[in-house]
Amino acid sequence: MGAPRETPVPGGVRLASAQGRWVLATSVLGSGMALLDSTVVNVALPRIGADLDADLAVLQWTVTAYLLTLSSLILLGGALGDRYGRRRIFVIGVVWFAAASLACGLAPNAGVLIAARALQGVGGALLTPGSLALIQAVFHPDDRARAVGAWSGLGGVGAAIGPFVGGWLVDGAGWRWVFFLNVPLAAVCVPVALRHVPETRRHDAARGGFDVPGAALGALALAGVTYALIAAAEGLSPGVVVPAVLGVLLGVAFVRVEGRRADPMLPPAIFRIRLFSAINAVTVCVYAAFSGFFFLAVLQLQVVAGYSALRAGTALLPTTVLMLLLSARSGELGQRLGPRIPLTVGPLLCAAGMLLMLRVGPAASYLTDVLPALVVLGAGMVTLVAPLTSTVLASVDVDRAGLASGINNAAARAAGLVAVAALPLLAGMGPEAYRSAVEFEASFRRAMPLLAGVLLVGALLAWLTVRSGTLRAAEPEPGRRCHPECAYHCGVSSPPLDPGEQEPRAER
Repeated sequence: MGAPRETPVPGGVRLASAQGRWVLATSVLGSGMALLDSTVVNVALPRIGADLDADLAVLQWTVTAYLLTLSSLILLGGALGDRYGRRRIFVIGVVWFAAASLACGLAPNAGVLIAARALQGVGGALLTPGSLALIQAVFHPDDRARAVGAWSGLGGVGAAIGPFVGGWLVDGAGWRWVFFLNVPLAAVCVPVALRHVPETRRHDAARGGFDVPGAALGALALAGVTYALIAAAEGLSPGVVVPAVLGVLLGVAFVRVEGRRADPMLPPAIFRIRLFSAINAVTVCVYAAFSGFFFLAVLQLQVVAGYSALRAGTALLPTTVLMLLLSARSGELGQRLGPRIPLTVGPLLCAAGMLLMLRVGPAASYLTDVLPALVVLGAGMVTLVAPLTSTVLASVDVDRAGLASGINNAAARAAGLVAVAALPLLAGMGPEAYRSAVEFEASFRRAMPLLAGVLLVGALLAWLTVRSGTLRAAEPEPGRRCHPECAYHCGVSSPPLDPGEQEPRAER
């Protein structure tokens, strides 16, 4: 790819310049594709199942195939950008994501849709780390915080309206347009990136290698376990046991390989930091519950309560709107109080919100049944997400902040993957459960207490393992940044991704 036509200002691009606005727009468009996809697909699941004559397992794979490749490769995607150029890998990711989205929209059957969703996850792993890394590396240090704030705020708006847009498309043009929507976004994003975004990379990125064996083993281990959990709904058989055993063995091999490599994708040594390990355990509990909830809640609203796709998507807006409006203040409160209280109270509020969803049945009232549950859930998410990310960043040295954030983000997505695969099995959902309002409602009522229990475990872990001092008091180095620059966050599938300190080298 050629160098951009606009030469970057020495020291970085200024936000007030025309080029600065183009760089910001490019990053928002790219990340917006992935954010929209993470929120709109769940709304389309019942129509996908009906159109493709698919059972519940296909709906699970429609979600988990994407999460599988995304969570397995997101750390590798960030490393590729550091080595070969952030703009280059970002553009490749956008093109890849759009091509896979087109394949999803054109899929003639469930098998093609699932394969295309897995390819979508590869594209997401390439573009997601790069969208924020572009801003961190390109903008002048004096403008970087404002640029990141604008990026996270605009991205939050996109995530907030995602369920509404998804429902509108599903009820109107059809579920395939949920995926086609990414194509025009990419058609705008790519030429703008090539023309206006300077190429940057890390000075020392070429010294190490890429942990391809680690990425492959991690993906295969997750795939084996996921397949076994989804297939187990139809009964225990060699087709379930063999993938489960292989998944576990590949997981063990992954840990051994990472421990022996000089440049591992997931350094085992970082988990010797007690606080980092504890926060990631809390993250797994929290985001497993979130992913399981949003997977089932949209189905409950449509299958049992009789909502249209548009109404179901709109019903979920309170959680994301609350996060958009209050996440920055929550981060400030966490800085004053310390992380222990928010990370304990937040999951408890989320658990209460999920239990309140038990009131949602046939002909449920939105104002008295659905809205209270989602407001309580949103309040819990607002309370915990910013302090969780701040604590992850504060738990490691500043030069490992990007790695720590990437691991935390990948852990959340992997937890969501396993939750969507395992929850229907644990709740006793049959392959055709989503076609029967009576059967699905019974399963939903078993699932919500399970998710609330997982959140209670997360709250207990936070209370027992996170100290009560403030984050600033925990800093061993003066001036160390321990809070996320992405102050506005609406993502329900993972915490905000922080690329850490960047050492850009602009190419003229």
